[in-house]
Amino acid sequence: MNPTRPATLAGRTIVMSGGSRGIGLAIALRAARDGANVVLIAKTDTPHPKLRGTIHTAAEQIRAAGGRALPVVGDVRSDEAIQRAVRAAVDEFGGVDVCVNNASVLDLSPTARLAPRRYDLMQDVNARGTFMLTQACLPELVRSPDPHVLTLSPPLNLDPRWLGAYPGYMLAKYGMTLATLGFAAEYADVPVGANCLWPRTTIATDAVANLLGGDEALARTRTPQIMADAAHVILTTPASELSGQTLIDEDVLRGAGVTDLDDYATVPGSRDLEPDFFL
Repeated sequence: MNPTRPATLAGRTIVMSGGSRGIGLAIALRAARDGANVVLIAKTDTPHPKLRGTIHTAAEQIRAAGGRALPVVGDVRSDEAIQRAVRAAVDEFGGVDVCVNNASVLDLSPTARLAPRRYDLMQDVNARGTFMLTQACLPELVRSPDPHVLTLSPPLNLDPRWLGAYPGYMLAKYGMTLATLGFAAEYADVPVGANCLWPRTTIATDAVANLLGGDEALARTRTPQIMADAAHVILTTPASELSGQTLIDEDVLRGAGVTDLDDYATVPGSRDLEPDFFL
């Protein structure tokens, strides 16, 4: 990842699951500032009492940032919705250059208390959604001059402390990672650059606010912008140079020559940041 190389996503077409808010929206807005085309497949069509933004407000922000946006209301669990999003990308923008697997469900219930329907939901959105969206994009990706798959999932950490914490969630997230590493190996000859990206610290999202401690937890996080900037570095690095990796946001940025990460903290300059529990 050469920090001196001109890097832009101008004219590139991204298909992303989720993206109405949080990290996905931040990635979309960073791409939009380059002039990228962004197709969002998300189910938040109307405002949610606990979640900010909808797929439509996200599209408005993408256009305001300088990109072109195409919102496709649908659930990544639906094969029909996935196909509709990919067809829309082809019809509107001529193809797909990047697939971003962003949609994810979080449930930190221990095994004994994880309801079957919640287990199924995590598997269907996280692991299956990643596989099926990427599968649908691949016929177009292989025609792109520099195709990328980026999945927001963690490195495989087999430390017993982690393995015994949230097995249901772990299976769903590690399924995303394993699928992406598999795509990298399967399409190495193209090549399709397939990588995973994960934060070193917790990120200020609605999930953190609602599930992990509210304002107190948010004060120990970084903003989604650090993930957006790291994703931009990955997606503007040629696929032939970067594939099959599980990457950490701050490592990606330091590799690109960024030395000061203080401004990414929700409390600027704070050293009291909460490490992500996968690491």
